[in-house]
Amino acid sequence: MPPQCELKPCSQVLVPFSCTLAAFSNTRHIMTELIETERLYVEELQSIIEGYFAELDNSELSHLIPPSLENKRDVLFGNMPEIYEFHNRTFLRELENCAEKPELVGTCFLKRKEELQVYEKYCQNKPRSEVLWRQCGDSLFFQECQKKLDHKLSLDAYLLKPVQRITKYQLMLKEMLKCSKGEGTAELEEALATMLDIIKSVNDSMHQIAITGFEGNLSELGKLLMQGSFNVWTDHKKGHSKVKDLARFKPMQRHLFLYDKMLLFCKKREETTDGHEKTPSYSFKHSLKMSSVGITENVKGDSKKFEVWYNGREEVYIIQDVHVLILWSGSGLENGRWYKAFGFPPDTLRGAMAAVKKRQSMASSTAPAAGGISAVPRSTSQPGWGQRRLPSMDTDDFETIPSSAEESSNSSEEEGNNKNVGYIYIISFRIQMR
Repeated sequence: MPPQCELKPCSQVLVPFSCTLAAFSNTRHIMTELIETERLYVEELQSIIEGYFAELDNSELSHLIPPSLENKRDVLFGNMPEIYEFHNRTFLRELENCAEKPELVGTCFLKRKEELQVYEKYCQNKPRSEVLWRQCGDSLFFQECQKKLDHKLSLDAYLLKPVQRITKYQLMLKEMLKCSKGEGTAELEEALATMLDIIKSVNDSMHQIAITGFEGNLSELGKLLMQGSFNVWTDHKKGHSKVKDLARFKPMQRHLFLYDKMLLFCKKREETTDGHEKTPSYSFKHSLKMSSVGITENVKGDSKKFEVWYNGREEVYIIQDVHVLILWSGSGLENGRWYKAFGFPPDTLRGAMAAVKKRQSMASSTAPAAGGISAVPRSTSQPGWGQRRLPSMDTDDFETIPSSAEESSNSSEEEGNNKNVGYIYIISFRIQMR
């Protein structure tokens, strides 16, 4: 009797992520690049800490240190030593442990989500660091340090490395995700969303520290969910007719900051210092408590506009997206679910506001909403609303708003082209990862 044939399951030959061999090879290549660039990054940070930061304590070089740098080491370098310690002692080793098992790299990022928040502090300090560098960067002290290190680039180029690195991670995770279809895919998706959220938090915090004139405590407003530039038309029941006539056809351009508890309206102002790039600040103008806000999704079928009304329509605002600063989520699946729930994506102001109102509605589902205001009304059926033109306010703040074509090509400098999530926008500078 011939021996029976035995079929052994092909699963004995395991391919991580259930990828094809080509995809698996690409994954290994990306993992190798991630580890090698991480090693180089740690080496560069170490050279800056030892070759510049520590040298400020070198008595032999003390006579070369410029007076403007005295007692300002932490301003120039920020928390770079803290970043270096995290990557050198922890993150590099954990990435190296994923060299043979790249499917674990997503978990590696998720495990260190809190530690990676260290970049927010660094980026918040970066504008101050740049100002100080412009004051003392040409001193003999820095020239001597650069010479000792045999660096081709000056210190300011290396001070930009942490900003570049935090944006590089999400690009590599995105490339790795393209090869992933099995084990580790869910963790990779979550890791990518986490890194994008960190970048968004970093960026939002940079804009937040530039708010001026707000007398309250921003930390008491809850999480900053979104910020960006918008055209705003306003209609107030107690408005003056002359003001309305003057601004009849003009919107105001406002930079809006949406928090869990409040929506802030600010005017963007830019100042050029010492011939360098313009640094924006945001002058506080007005605020709305989210607990008393109602939202109407569309205005006259215009997908770019939506209506926000306050205190039973005591105040009405028409808001038009100019370019929302978006680094919200990298998951197309998540966006799809949001569309089904709300009819518009989460990376828009109206989407974020709808989410806030939905949470408030769920929290108070056992009691009427404050002031009897509907959380998210679904239409613009107010009598006569479609026939009215909305005037503006603050006549001294009127400014010419460019046409639609101009808006798409000459939008606010800090917002750039948001289609490429490889950008991070930091008040006075922006980096594109290549």
